[in-house]
Amino acid sequence: MIYLLKRNLLRKKRLKTLSFSILFIAFISFILIFCIPSISFALGDPKLISTINNAFEDIEGWLLKIATPAAAVAVGTGVFMKKFSFGDEEKIRTGKKLIKGSLFSYAFILAIDLILSAIKSLVG
Repeated sequence: MIYLLKRNLLRKKRLKTLSFSILFIAFISFILIFCIPSISFALGDPKLISTINNAFEDIEGWLLKIATPAAAVAVGTGVFMKKFSFGDEEKIRTGKKLIKGSLFSYAFILAIDLILSAIKSLVG
């Protein structure tokens, strides 16, 4: 019994150590990939940085093009759910949650422009 408890604690410690190691390696990789090339190629715009910037701009454009109609459909569905619930509290709650969730998600997608510009300023 005690052996199993010690073994379980050892597994948890190994899992924590492994998780920390993965996060640390990811952080170091991020720094090496994004910061070092911009420092070492100070005279010209490296291809990696310009490719990443173009990719961010393309992703942002696609997200905005897709998110606007998707949010409108979700809000419309939530409004119709509330409207045609006929007093069913569960449908009213579901409609409210759908409206709130879709508006919050759309606001987050609109704020992604700020996030991407912050990443661009860090990258180069």
